[in-house]
Amino acid sequence: MSSIVFFNNSLRAAVVALVIVGLQIGTVAELRAEGDWEITPQSEAAVARGLEWLARNQGPEGNWDSNDLGLVGVGALAFLSAGHTPGRGKYGATVQKALDYMLKNAKPSGLLNISVAQRDMYNHGLSAFVLGQAHGMTDDPRISPVLDRALKLITYTQCADGGWGYQANRGPAGHDLSLAVMQAKALRSAVDSGLEVPPEVIQLAIRDVREHYHSKGNSQNPDDPAVRAQPGQFTYGKGGSGPTVAMAACGVVCLQEFGEYDDWRIPRSLEVIEKEIRGRKPNPRSGNLPIDAYTLYYVGQALYQVGGKPWEEMYPLLREGLVETQFSDPANPLRDGHWQDGKHTSGKQGELYATSVACFVLSMPNRYLPILQEGRIQKK
Repeated sequence: MSSIVFFNNSLRAAVVALVIVGLQIGTVAELRAEGDWEITPQSEAAVARGLEWLARNQGPEGNWDSNDLGLVGVGALAFLSAGHTPGRGKYGATVQKALDYMLKNAKPSGLLNISVAQRDMYNHGLSAFVLGQAHGMTDDPRISPVLDRALKLITYTQCADGGWGYQANRGPAGHDLSLAVMQAKALRSAVDSGLEVPPEVIQLAIRDVREHYHSKGNSQNPDDPAVRAQPGQFTYGKGGSGPTVAMAACGVVCLQEFGEYDDWRIPRSLEVIEKEIRGRKPNPRSGNLPIDAYTLYYVGQALYQVGGKPWEEMYPLLREGLVETQFSDPANPLRDGHWQDGKHTSGKQGELYATSVACFVLSMPNRYLPILQEGRIQKK
């Protein structure tokens, strides 16, 4: 890619070497947490129980009875983020079956969705992100052509304003920030795997994301110091509609993935995220996540990407909330160890989604995923 390059290529080379070594033993080599405050014996035990629940409930097709490739991808992501690679080690078959299901159902057009058309770009962006991570952790020759077609579809379907719609076609304007963040993750994942992204796609997407930021004073002039000092956050739609915690995190994630690390909008949205985390009171052993799975997925990544004080102060609170709420029923192995999400999904799919996201967030400090190992990127 001509506009974005690795900031630390020596780090990337070292990571690749570690991953190659790790493939021989079934898990990628450890890049351990920065300190004991990131991981505890209790959080490691929670991940182990969560993965065991996922493995027991996967089913022969590898899809947890779901035709949402995005959800299946998140299931695979839970194992990849904990260091388990396809075909090797304790959960090698579990990860392989999930990835096989995704690859088998990729369409010739590049689209990664076999559910309803309204879920095209949700499932596509999320699946492409997961395949990008798998591409960086394995030597499976099937992934690269699928990922290449998926990436081309993302660039082709980008709307004139830089966003994306729900369905896989190009329109005059994107629908909302929740779609943009899915594609941002996929694009960065592809860049990290060595695939090219047209620079104009990135620049147009950045502009679109910034237009989803809304200041309390209702003035959108980013050059006005008073606007920058006011409370504000990223929102679902342009003009301030849908100012949720999830969207605050999504905006932060987008700008971080696109290399806009010092954007003044990031600390404003982090204030919203911090308030939410501090205000939550988990329900012990209930299985109910302290924050819904969709929000948790982006909040965890936003904090990690920003790093520093936000990560050091907020991540332990997230971690302890997840450990505390994990469902406990040792006498029932098919139920013990899961989490559930009733806000966006329900039933077995809700349990798949919540448990996968919880394991992913709890495993982030190990930095197994390529996207968690890279240094900053810079523009040429």
